[in-house]
Amino acid sequence: MPGTNRQIRLARRPVGNVQPEDWEHVTEAVVPPGEGMFAGRTRLISLDPAMRGWLDDRPSYLPPVGIGEVMRAGSVIEVTASDHPGFRPGDHVVGSFGVQEHVVSDGRGALRIDPSLAPLATHLGALGMSGMTAYFGLLDVGAVKEGETVVISGAAGAVGTIAGQIAKAKGCRVIGIAGSAEKCALLTGELGFDAAIDYRTEDVRKALRTHAPDGIDVYFDNVGGEILDAALTRLAMHARVVVCGAISQYNNETPVQGPSNYLSLLVRRARMEGFVVFDYAPRFAEAAREIAGLIATGRIKLKEHVVKGTVDDFPETLQLLFRGENTGKLILDLT
Repeated sequence: MPGTNRQIRLARRPVGNVQPEDWEHVTEAVVPPGEGMFAGRTRLISLDPAMRGWLDDRPSYLPPVGIGEVMRAGSVIEVTASDHPGFRPGDHVVGSFGVQEHVVSDGRGALRIDPSLAPLATHLGALGMSGMTAYFGLLDVGAVKEGETVVISGAAGAVGTIAGQIAKAKGCRVIGIAGSAEKCALLTGELGFDAAIDYRTEDVRKALRTHAPDGIDVYFDNVGGEILDAALTRLAMHARVVVCGAISQYNNETPVQGPSNYLSLLVRRARMEGFVVFDYAPRFAEAAREIAGLIATGRIKLKEHVVKGTVDDFPETLQLLFRGENTGKLILDLT
């Protein structure tokens, strides 16, 4: 199997915003698969806010990416050679294969997918970790019920767009918080949210009083910081706050800003709970079936922000997340 493999490796730990110098662009020889292994060519790479946390050397739900290691990333590959009984050349496989052009794997954590059932990008988005995160965060942790008011921050992102549409499908009133007039128009137009708040131009607390006069039953938090604090002031009795992410805090050079309004949880008899989607892995098939059904009936519309490029475009493409320039699931397409 001749040829070269282009990779992005972590050169140093970022301080604050990730810089080009934090990455190492490496070329190495492509190696054939050994016994019980398969090799593949990367087709699509998933870009996610959680990547920023993986770069810091601190305790988390996954160990940090090591200095000199290939950057961790979910991706879709096409199998090119195999000595593994579960994978054949031509198969498409999703897994955590890293930011590189070619992959050799023993199959652990790899899942064959059927590109005839959905576009490959959808297997990284609505039918991948983004969809699983939205589904279990909203339905299990948030325990939404028909008729409740649901507020979602980062609502125009990969998880937020799916979570909001699932909430609508469950009969909830849904309010999204996003970072531009265009994103807000998308939420209330194409995606069917009941209202949207532009946090860049609106007073979020005032807008929440207007759009959720009876309070928030479920707040699905993707951003943390000041917006989380604002939402805590508007909780309904027995509200649930779902801690999914905190993208506003990931590049902080100072300690993470915690919620100063946390006593609202006491006053409103509410609860605030974090979760990690990998804990629900035994139920991923269940979630995928329901999400696929909602897609088939048009109750979930897919928003995929696909950037065509090479592995070397990964560092700059990642910045779209932290500049708020992506809408829906961000994917780097190497085909």
